[in-house]
Formats: sequence, structure tokens, C-alpha cells
Amino acid sequence: MGFNSIFENLAVRYAHKSIQKSLYNEFNIKILNNETYDKKPESNKSYMLYAHVPFCHTFCPYCSFHKYHYEQELAKIYFENLRTEMRQIKEAGFDFSSMYVGGGTTLINEAELEKTLILAKELFGITEISAESDPNHIAPESLKRFRGLIDRLSVGVQSFDDEILKKVGRYEKFGSSKEVQERLKNALGVFKTLSIDLIFNLPNQTKSQLLNDINIAKSIEAEQITFYPLMKSNLTREAIARTLGVSNVDNEREFYELICENFSDYHQNNAWAFSKNVSDLRDEYVGSNAEYVGVGSGAFSFLNGELVINAFNLLDYGRRVKSGKSAVIAKCGFSKKEQLKYKFLVKLFDGAVDIADYNAQNGANLRKDLAFELSMLKLVGAIKQSGGVVKPTRFGRYLCVTLMRDFYAGMDRVRAIFKDDAKIKSAKNLRIMSKDCDTKPQQNEPLYGAM
Repeated sequence: MGFNSIFENLAVRYAHKSIQKSLYNEFNIKILNNETYDKKPESNKSYMLYAHVPFCHTFCPYCSFHKYHYEQELAKIYFENLRTEMRQIKEAGFDFSSMYVGGGTTLINEAELEKTLILAKELFGITEISAESDPNHIAPESLKRFRGLIDRLSVGVQSFDDEILKKVGRYEKFGSSKEVQERLKNALGVFKTLSIDLIFNLPNQTKSQLLNDINIAKSIEAEQITFYPLMKSNLTREAIARTLGVSNVDNEREFYELICENFSDYHQNNAWAFSKNVSDLRDEYVGSNAEYVGVGSGAFSFLNGELVINAFNLLDYGRRVKSGKSAVIAKCGFSKKEQLKYKFLVKLFDGAVDIADYNAQNGANLRKDLAFELSMLKLVGAIKQSGGVVKPTRFGRYLCVTLMRDFYAGMDRVRAIFKDDAKIKSAKNLRIMSKDCDTKPQQNEPLYGAM
């Protein structure tokens, strides 16, 4: 192993420990028992709208996002509440030019999603919408209803290897690799951008399996292809081991380099997303939007240096929204230094940090406020600077991948706090609540699974 490799490995380990330390030290969640938090905009800031759809037909072992098993009536009530919260956000004075719909499976109830997107465009100055889906909801006849609404659709494929799909329960639900490929090809051209999402560094994944995923993804000719590193946390570790096994070999760096080499003819939107052409639609909304407003059960917002958390429990969320109360149940403040580090990371992950813009937007002096961090990144060859712009090097992009992976895994600490409480109320309770938001929960009702 060469000197540079040793230095880089040390840098990756340090970065991992650094972000873990930041997350553990800073994630001091304050539960708002008797305190009300109202989301309010600041006149000099722009925001993005994030809407969460917490429903899936099946749960994938590597997914830690907040979700419930899908039930049609439950979803209908939820979407109604979601639209009510959007109207409340409008009344609070917010406006948005972009919207990201995540989940869960966002297209799981097309009629309700369509109503929600139409309302979003009526309420706000939204010009672009990104949404997610699974391979079962991308039939052209279904997608056409969203023309003029959705600009970018991201399809979670995860792998084109049939054995991997069988292990994680996706083969039976979504079909074989060939069937998924055919659906993807048929979905091309419906929207401006179709993105294929894949995962790399799965336990026991071979180089040939990864290359097969790369080659198949490129052959489909979707506008964008995203390769996420496997993200393990306490919420997913056991399920991943149970379905995919355990491996003592970590191929993340090698596989990432392999991915970058094979996409050298693509434009790199950020550290892990590649597109055939230059695109303004970002794969990770946090990179282009330092502050965003989340609506829906379990949705996060980042406002004025605070992580703001909506109620996870569907019953609690619905009651709050229907009664005109804030959906926020908790918040977490961050120090100025941690805010600056986070905003620098997501901009670097996105490909570049314009120093003048960064300073103006954050009331900062980047060279002074993050002097140590910049020095360390330069020392290990992770960044380069030219014309007032900081950009990641090839190694720097990988470092951004590891930092963003650890950041998302760290957010599971927040979800874990509220996960058990979100299981308590049943779907039947929510339907009762839709008729009378003051109805008391019924006793001895079945639990409704949530993450």
C-alpha cells in the first residue's frame, strides 16, 4: 500500500469518526410536549418543499425510512391530511420553486398523489417536481397522468441480479431482472428525467455482479443512474445480515472507483449520481436546498439551524393537522459551526462550493470558520481550489460519499427514537379519527407495522 493510500485511508477513518461524533454530540432531540413549534419563513431565504409518503407493499431490509404497510383507505385519509398541512404551510407564508416527494412508495396511490401535486402547483410557485417509485408503478399508461406534474422520476431497482433480488424479497414482488428492465425501457420518455437507483457494496456482492448492474443500467439509456453505497444502521443491520449475509470484506472504495471509471462518459451530478446530459434536477435535494420544509408523517425540515420533526404516528399526525395544530413534535438545534460544516459538506457532495456565495448565504467566512477542516481536506488531497470555487478531487468525491452515507445512517438515530411510538395506533383508529379528530383511541386493536 502506497503512502497516498495510507493517508487516504486514515482520512476516511477520521471523517467517519468525525461525523459520528458530530451526530452523537449534536443530536439532542427536544420533545415538544407542551410547546408549539410553528414553521415560519424568513424573507431572505429560499426553501424546497419535501412531502413524505410513508407506505409500501413490502419492506426492504436495507431501508430504514419511516413507512407503513399500504392500505387504500388509510392512504386516502393520509393524503387528505397531507394536503391540509400544505395549505397550512402556504398560510404561514412559505413559497417554493421545487418539490421532492419521497417515501415509501410515492406512486402507491396515483389518484391521491395526482391531487396532491396539482394542489402543490396551485398553492406555490413550483416549477419542478421529483418523485420516487418502485418498478411496479411505472407502466406508461399510469405515468402519463403525471405529465406536466413530475419532472424527474427515480425508480428504486437496487440490483439487476436475480439472486440478490430473491434474497431481499424483491424478485417475487417486482419480478425478474429482465422484467424490470423491460418496464424501465417502456417508461423512458414519459418525463424529462428517468433515474435508475442501484445499491453497491452489498454483503458478498462480487465485482462481476456490480459490472453487470452497470452494464445493464447503461444499456437501458435512462437519463440518470445513481449508485448508493449500502447504508447500515442499528435499524437495518440485523435485517441486512439475515437476508444478504455478513461479509468481512469491505469493497466500498474499490467498487466506487469502478463505478466512476465506467461512467466517465457521463456527467456526474453529485458524488453518486451520473447523467447522460447536464441536468439541473438534483438527486439529493439537501445539496441544492440548505433549508427545506417537510410535510407529512415523520417528515424532517431544516429551518434556521434546527432539525424539525413532524409526528411519526399517523393518528397523532392526523389529529394535529385536522385540528389546525402544528405537526411538529420535536426539534434539534445545531451549533453555528456544525451548521457550516453540514452546508459545506452537501455543497461539496453536489460538486462545488462557491466561496462568495457560501459566505453570503451563511453569514460566514469559509476560510476562517472552517480553516482546520479546509486544511485537512487539502492535506489529504480531497479538495482543489480555483477562482474562488472549492471542488472535490477524485478521492474527495469518495470522501463525500462516505460522509453522506454516515450522515444518512446517523439520521436513523432520530427515527429510532420515534419508531416504537409510531407502531402503537392502528389503521382503524386513523379512519375513526378522520370522522372526528377528537375521538379517543380504541383499546385492544391490532398493531399496524411501521418503521
